[in-house]
Amino acid sequence: MSRYLFPIRPPSPRVSFPKQQFHRSLSCEPTPKPIIRQRSHSLPSATDKKKQCRSVGVRFVDSLGLDLEDVKIFKSGEDPLVPHHVTFRLLMSAEMADGRHMEISLPYLKPAFAQQPGDHPGFLHRLHEQKVCLERVLCFELGVIGITQVLNLDFEKDVTARYSFTGWKSCAEAKASWVSSITKNCEGRMGQISCDTFRFHLPVPPFLQPEAVLEFAIQYKVCGAEYWDNNDGKNYKLICKNYKLSVPKECEDSMVHFT
Repeated sequence: MSRYLFPIRPPSPRVSFPKQQFHRSLSCEPTPKPIIRQRSHSLPSATDKKKQCRSVGVRFVDSLGLDLEDVKIFKSGEDPLVPHHVTFRLLMSAEMADGRHMEISLPYLKPAFAQQPGDHPGFLHRLHEQKVCLERVLCFELGVIGITQVLNLDFEKDVTARYSFTGWKSCAEAKASWVSSITKNCEGRMGQISCDTFRFHLPVPPFLQPEAVLEFAIQYKVCGAEYWDNNDGKNYKLICKNYKLSVPKECEDSMVHFT
């Protein structure tokens, strides 16, 4: 029996491959992915910030948001209009600087009629004829108070004072309020009359110029009719006058700051 010999090949060199390590997670959560950060569209870039910084301006305003500076160009021969209260404070400051005793001029309204309408002997007769009459005027620093009488013709009444400081170029109205009801005895055939008292207030503008005139008349509406008391067509007039007031030395500083 013959034997065959086969050549034995040497073993081929083994090529070692790098082992890959796999880490398996026991949780069911997906594998996290890297987060890509993007700039928000609402955020300005660095270039936009530089542009904004360059365009920022500064404005000085008052409590109402109005500019604190105002440029006014005056033409030659045109005098600037200085408010009366500013001139008043400048004059007081000048008097204090000179060491003189300070005096201020305060306005007040004086009736152009010598006697109060309600003190006339024929007042009730006038009231019966024209249905409305001014009875009394009281002047104060803050305004004028008027007392008027109207005949009690109906429960619904409307009494108004119409007044003007500009010679009726412009006018305003003040509503009168009811005060009381009264019955008065009249001489002659009139007997007793029932009338109502109304009160109204007329505001006086500050720094009223001397010799300025306040004119007013009383309107009375009742039962669809209209009645007036305009002082027989002449209107009631009050004239602005001034009186001097000496300011005590200890009050001069406060007058400069608070007038």
